[in-house]
Amino acid sequence: MKHVFGPVPSRRLGLSLGVDPVVPKTCTMDCVYCELGPTTDRTVSRCRYVDPDEILAELEARLSERPKLDFVTFSGSGEPTLSSDIGHLIEEAKRLSSVPVAVLTNGSLLTDPYVREAVSGASVVVPSLDAVSPEAFRKVNRPHPSLDPARIVEGLVDFTSGFAGEVWLETLIVEGMNDDYGEIERLTEAVRAIGPDRVQLNTVVRPPADVSAMPVSRERLKEIAGRLGPATEIIAPSSARALVDQQASTSERILEMASRRPITVEDVARVAGSSLAAAAKILDAMAQEGLLELVRQGQTLYYRSYFDRERP
Repeated sequence: MKHVFGPVPSRRLGLSLGVDPVVPKTCTMDCVYCELGPTTDRTVSRCRYVDPDEILAELEARLSERPKLDFVTFSGSGEPTLSSDIGHLIEEAKRLSSVPVAVLTNGSLLTDPYVREAVSGASVVVPSLDAVSPEAFRKVNRPHPSLDPARIVEGLVDFTSGFAGEVWLETLIVEGMNDDYGEIERLTEAVRAIGPDRVQLNTVVRPPADVSAMPVSRERLKEIAGRLGPATEIIAPSSARALVDQQASTSERILEMASRRPITVEDVARVAGSSLAAAAKILDAMAQEGLLELVRQGQTLYYRSYFDRERP
């Protein structure tokens, strides 16, 4: 499948079936911490990136297998609200299944009332807000030149006030970029104005697009959570052990995929929510451990289960 992936274990959404309505990597920002790698098409132009019938055919086929799910989640390889079909896709997802629908968005296009209306059919919307000052906004999010953080906050306020579902606001803190006390105070004021149901505080965990993006300490996250208010929860792994457990879960998912069919680096990047480079490192390590075997078919490299050599 090209546009539907998972279910993927998510720190926030449990078992999530991903739906990707844009092409890699199309986004309104080029965030330094993005685990999908650098943005290749930074745009604010909404259009049809993928035939919605193709997406829905894949979604219906996957749902027909009755996988265990907590959410159907619109996310993937870029900013999902750039798709002009996002509203239609959400409604059709609700028609195909009773599983709640979530939208992961950077929130930049919620300034547009048409976008707010389009995502209003979701059960949960998870927008991001990493910075309020223009300086920190440019450092962390590297946005399209037309984007203004003050307007984005206004859009989040307008959306939350009229949305019947839940808003889980995510804030990701990068050391030396948006972690100073002045910026945290500005974020605190914005959170009060927006009034989300939850604030999910995070830091850099997976390999980022820019190697300069470094995580803050657990202690600093706790300090910031205390300032952001009682609705704040820290979702970054609390220890190296938690990160190892998360990576182990990813490896198990990769082995399960490879037992069904040969897989590529691109397949793993989509499932793991990582950059291609990070996915390649995982696969190479698993091959070195004798868990996977590298094979070539035409011009494409595949990884298959080492114990299933009869597969073509």
